[in-house]
Amino acid sequence: MKSGQPRITLYSTAGCAHCRQLKQWLQQRQIRFVEMDVQRNARAFKDFRRHGGQAVPLLVVGDRKIRGFNAKQLPAQLRKAGVSL
Repeated sequence: MKSGQPRITLYSTAGCAHCRQLKQWLQQRQIRFVEMDVQRNARAFKDFRRHGGQAVPLLVVGDRKIRGFNAKQLPAQLRKAGVSL
């Protein structure tokens, strides 16, 4: 993670196509993140719900939440959250 970058957490499930696409998008741009599977990890599910999660993928960037995956909107959403691309 670059200095000063906010912590990024991806809440996902193994069978979620949009989760896989978002994960791949982040990896291709070398954006570091922590992935939490909300189906396999009770703590991850609890955190997901605490963040207002109802559907995956949910990307938590610092104190901002990005719901779903839209490749066209994501760069602007990440920049707004303080991520350098």
